[in-house]
Amino acid sequence: MSADAAAVRSTVTSADGTTIVVETVGTGPALVLVDGALCSLEFGPARDVAAQLAGNFTVHLYDRRGRGGSGDTLPYAVEREVDDLAAVIAAAGADVFVMGQSSGAALALEAAAAGVPMRGLAVYEAPYVGINTVRGRTPDYLADLQDLLAHGKRGAMVDYFMVRMVGGPAFLPVLMRLMPKVWRQLRAVAPTLLNDTRILGDFEVHPERLSAVRVPTLVMGGSKAKPNMMKAVEDVAAAVTGRPPVILAGQTHNVSPAVLVPELIAFFQGLER
Repeated sequence: MSADAAAVRSTVTSADGTTIVVETVGTGPALVLVDGALCSLEFGPARDVAAQLAGNFTVHLYDRRGRGGSGDTLPYAVEREVDDLAAVIAAAGADVFVMGQSSGAALALEAAAAGVPMRGLAVYEAPYVGINTVRGRTPDYLADLQDLLAHGKRGAMVDYFMVRMVGGPAFLPVLMRLMPKVWRQLRAVAPTLLNDTRILGDFEVHPERLSAVRVPTLVMGGSKAKPNMMKAVEDVAAAVTGRPPVILAGQTHNVSPAVLVPELIAFFQGLER
């Protein structure tokens, strides 16, 4: 099955009236995928993951607000993105599973902690990795991104995220510029980096918040994660499940769908028994 075989597009309306574009593929129990920073229906891992899950689940993936065809009602608030996910879940039906990657994992955890109904939750590497101190200065990610956006520097926002916030090599944004279509997609959604930054707050795990998650949860990370990411995965698992996380051998933050999907199938199908 190709990544978009038999996919159906629809829209849902969030609590504040924002239109959210949803793509649905597959058959079986409902499963909603939540993307990370800079991702959309047209760019990111969700379609490949959905394609490999479509034989077991009815998979719903969506453009988070401000991305792709979805609206962007202002002012932004994390609660509004939680409402967006709640609207997608409600449209998917009862007893819905949820899976989030990266900042999408943080959003899914926020939704679960807020009591958004879901049958089970899987998260991969919510990036509660702290804030990188540079030359003795602890940057204010949100303020820096806001300043770049105010000056129309969307490309610089992508650079800042990839290098300063994520800790990637300085040549990474240069490589992205060599792929014009990809670079256009990244620049188009660059303003939503402010949203992800607000969701992650101080980029630290807050056990008192995550302990409010009451649904069965699978917390995963990759064996090749950097030390700060591995600690984040372990701290999320301790706060939510009280058990060690599942570590996927040979995986980085850009986890392979071929490795991720079997874990999701086993976990979610196990909840059905």
